[in-house]
Amino acid sequence: MADTKTNAFLGTGRRKTSVARVQLTPGTGQCTVNDRKIEEYITVPNLLTHAIEPLVATDTAKKYDVTVNVEGGGPAGQAGAIRLGIARALLQALADLKPALREKGMLTRDPRMRERKKYGQPGARKRFQFSKR
Repeated sequence: MADTKTNAFLGTGRRKTSVARVQLTPGTGQCTVNDRKIEEYITVPNLLTHAIEPLVATDTAKKYDVTVNVEGGGPAGQAGAIRLGIARALLQALADLKPALREKGMLTRDPRMRERKKYGQPGARKRFQFSKR
């Protein structure tokens, strides 16, 4: 939903335990994550391209300023959460981008989560060594 006061488009993305709140405002293409440039925050090149993929795929990288507040998880989860948040915010800004975003799978939340540790075991799947005696 567009924020009428600031003319911003909002999107929320989640991945694993990461949550990204994205604000898209018409501008020159500045990307900030947690008050730092996106290149400083996401240092792994593959994750950086993954995070800004919706902007590149729809040719809107120079049309909007992106402000992201992300927390939880690690670098890969945060990049995935940013990607989904940007895609959802772009969908609010321009509804006709939906087929392009849907085709590349950018509007689907990745449901994979860490499996919980079970009682009586050292981990989620690992078992203590079996001894017959």
